[in-house]
Amino acid sequence: MKTILILGLAAAALALGGCGSSPSVPAKKPSPVATAKKGGYYLDDGPEANPPANLDAVPDAEPRDEPLHRFANRPYVALGNAYTPQTERRAHREEGLASWYGRRFHGRKTASGEPYDMYAMTAAHPTLPIPSYARVTALGTGKSVVVRINDRGPFHSKRVIDLSYTAAYKLGYLGGGSTRVRVESLDPATYDTRGEALLDGIYLQVGAFSRPDNAQQLRERLERALQLDAGRTRVVLNDTLHRVQIGPYPSDDAAHVDRARMRERLDLNAVLVRRD
Repeated sequence: MKTILILGLAAAALALGGCGSSPSVPAKKPSPVATAKKGGYYLDDGPEANPPANLDAVPDAEPRDEPLHRFANRPYVALGNAYTPQTERRAHREEGLASWYGRRFHGRKTASGEPYDMYAMTAAHPTLPIPSYARVTALGTGKSVVVRINDRGPFHSKRVIDLSYTAAYKLGYLGGGSTRVRVESLDPATYDTRGEALLDGIYLQVGAFSRPDNAQQLRERLERALQLDAGRTRVVLNDTLHRVQIGPYPSDDAAHVDRARMRERLDLNAVLVRRD
């Protein structure tokens, strides 16, 4: 049965409301639905009658460098347990059960003060910084998603993270209500927008766009025209710009070969950038 989150405790002093107050007195949990055939959720917390048809196309969250929330990372108490959130981004890795939450909390304020969107790629975690990013991998299937942490919970001893409806859908465990996962924090400075690690080395940067869809279109165009493996192209989010890069290359000479091909076939200029 799915864990109720900090949102689900909103009836009492656990109400977040974006005010930044630390939860201290838990409210009574709603009764679980024993007859839910697609189970795992509390009363009225299942999917909407007509969920969007394109959930598979919802992109993962894009790791970006954001200032930590002023209030949401303070120590707090929930269901009688004390929690001390991280106040800086550092490596974090754990395994355990992931649950999910849906329409019961859709539109309510999260610990960050943002409204919960069951169709966005977000998650709740007891202690990871708000906001921050994590890759969540289902251990049984190997499927993974990248989510943005913007809420607190779950407060069940065996559960480590609570995903949005769509994130759970993409991992394939809506019907079961929970699944075993690995949670790995992502540092925006060292991961691309797909949550893949950026290796040190030489890259070609082909363009920079404010809109992610424009960057993705150029990336796909480069892969087709230059017959590049998808693993060699990436979009890196730096400040507000989505930078399309190819690499890494073993040497400047190797990068210049692709740079010349790009100019010849696509009439595009690229600049060399180095990560070290």
